[in-house]
Amino acid sequence: MKKKKIIVLGGTGFIGKNLVNYFSKQEKYLVTATFNKTPFLSNEKVKWVNTDLRDPKKIKNLFQDIDIVIQAAATTSGAKDIIEKPYIHVTDNAVMNSLILREVFHSDVKHFIFFSCTVMYPNSQKKLNEDIGINKLHKNYFGVGNTKLYIEKMCEFYSNISEKKYTAIRHSNVYGPHDKFDLEKSHIFGASITKVANSFDNNSVEVWGDGKEKRDLLYIDDLIDFVEKTIANQKRNFEVFNCGSEDSVSINHIVKRIIYFMNPKCKINYNKSKPSIKTNLLIDCSKARKEIGWFPKTSLDDGIKKTISWWKKNIKQ
Repeated sequence: MKKKKIIVLGGTGFIGKNLVNYFSKQEKYLVTATFNKTPFLSNEKVKWVNTDLRDPKKIKNLFQDIDIVIQAAATTSGAKDIIEKPYIHVTDNAVMNSLILREVFHSDVKHFIFFSCTVMYPNSQKKLNEDIGINKLHKNYFGVGNTKLYIEKMCEFYSNISEKKYTAIRHSNVYGPHDKFDLEKSHIFGASITKVANSFDNNSVEVWGDGKEKRDLLYIDDLIDFVEKTIANQKRNFEVFNCGSEDSVSINHIVKRIIYFMNPKCKINYNKSKPSIKTNLLIDCSKARKEIGWFPKTSLDDGIKKTISWWKKNIKQ
């Protein structure tokens, strides 16, 4: 059987590392991955390419002899930057993806997979599907959300003028091994792991805001399974899919479960002066279940335990 040739863009990021680790172990794939400044782990089954995806000269011919492009490269950060420096998610990502999509169009790539996200969805207590009208984004997500929507539309545009497949995956809050665990750039899950790990001196952990806002947490292995099922089962040239746990849990609940598994004596202190984003998210993944046969398999408790286990082996000082 001829092996499919995959390139993972952003192979040293959180999602990228997990994709590279998984696909390099599958015999039916040959894996190439890109990195820019972040060092990569040596893997004899992976061909690494050092490039800046924002530079058209650096990505010229990058996709020669590639079947599938998985776009996991992005400028990302946590809630603090989203509120204080929202522009950092806009320019780099818009430029990068525009150049990548043009280069993909001029190549023999068969399938382009883009990690969008759910930041464009409105605050809701009800499940939201892909067909919901998006006309008013939360003020803190206006820049990044519209950038994601622009890239989705670029995927649709190129699908209409070529025979290639394009997939935009609107994933929820992904967590797991290789996540960011520093307090400056991490999201709620990684930051909470670090805060609870540092809580043993005073048995106290700080939560920004009141912790009542709700999130949908998706374990990284379920996202990778989604990518593989998309490669195998997507029928149409362009699709937008929701990808989440289909459960909405408060930040309070997330932190309390992490405390339960790491330091049961720890108590929560709420700092309402710190930035928090007052939105609730709950998404409907029935389209993915029906069209590509995917559904989330990892419970929140199992995902937390797996992540803590990895953290203790790889991050704990």
